[in-house]
Amino acid sequence: MPGQLKVTLLDSPNALSKANPIHLKPLVNHCMDCRVSGLCLPTGLPVDDNSCLGALIGPRMRIRKGAALFNANDPLSMLYAVRCGSFKTSLNTAEGQGVVINFWMPGDVLGLDAIATEHHVCDAIALEDSEVCPVPYRRLQTLAREFPELQQSLNRLMSREIVREHGRVLMLCNLTAEQRLASFLVGLSRRFVSRGYSAHGFMLRMSREDMASYLGLRLETVCRSVARLRVLGIVDLHGRLVEILDMPALMALEQGGGECEVKVPLKAPCSTP
Repeated sequence: MPGQLKVTLLDSPNALSKANPIHLKPLVNHCMDCRVSGLCLPTGLPVDDNSCLGALIGPRMRIRKGAALFNANDPLSMLYAVRCGSFKTSLNTAEGQGVVINFWMPGDVLGLDAIATEHHVCDAIALEDSEVCPVPYRRLQTLAREFPELQQSLNRLMSREIVREHGRVLMLCNLTAEQRLASFLVGLSRRFVSRGYSAHGFMLRMSREDMASYLGLRLETVCRSVARLRVLGIVDLHGRLVEILDMPALMALEQGGGECEVKVPLKAPCSTP
C-alpha cells in the first residue's frame, strides 16, 4: 500500500508472521533544514536543486521504538538515512542469541550491509521513536552515474563504517573491560560533537544489556567498570545520562594508560529501562 512501511514489532507474539503498518509522513523541506545533512548521502547533490533531492529521497518514515526497520535476509531496496532517533543493528548466533554490532545516530545511513549480496545480514531495531529518510538504492545508483560527487559520498559512508568496524575488532581483541568502556564513551562523544552536541554530556539511548553485548562483556562487568570510572572521578552516570568529568583521563585510559586498581562493590542493579 503506498505511503506505508511494514515493520516487525519485536515484542509481538506473532512478530515473524505478521507485521503492523506504520504510516509515512511526507518530508517537506528535505535536506536543507536538516542539521545532520552534512553527514549524509545528499552531500553529493546540489542542495538547492529540489529536483535532484526529490528524485533521490522518498517521504520520511516514522519507526516506533522496538520495531524493526529491516531484518536479516530481507532484500535490499532502500538505504535509510537516520533523521532523528537511534537504532541498533544485531546479528543472530547459531543459538538464536542476538549480538549487537553497531549503534546508529542521526546522520548515519543504515542498509549498507546489503550492498554486497543485495540482502541484509543483520536486524536494525529502533532504540526510540525515530524517523528515517528512505533512499531507493536503484535510484541512487542511477543518480550516482550522473553526479560523481554522490558516488564519492556513498564511498565515504562505506569507508566510514569499515573504519568503525575495524576499531571495534581492535577493541574486542586487545582492550580490557575499562578500556573498552572508555573507547566506547570517547567514540560516542566524538560522534555527538560532529552533530553539534556537547562532548561532555549526552544521553545513552541503548540499555546496559545492549552496551554489554556491543562491548563483548558480561553485564556485571560493564556495571563494575562504570562504577570504577565513577570512583576515579572520570565519568558520572545517572541512569542513561553520561557526564564526562575528565576527558583527558578517559582518553588516556582508552589508549592503555591511567589504569588504576580500584575494587568497587556492585551496589545497584545493572540493567536500565
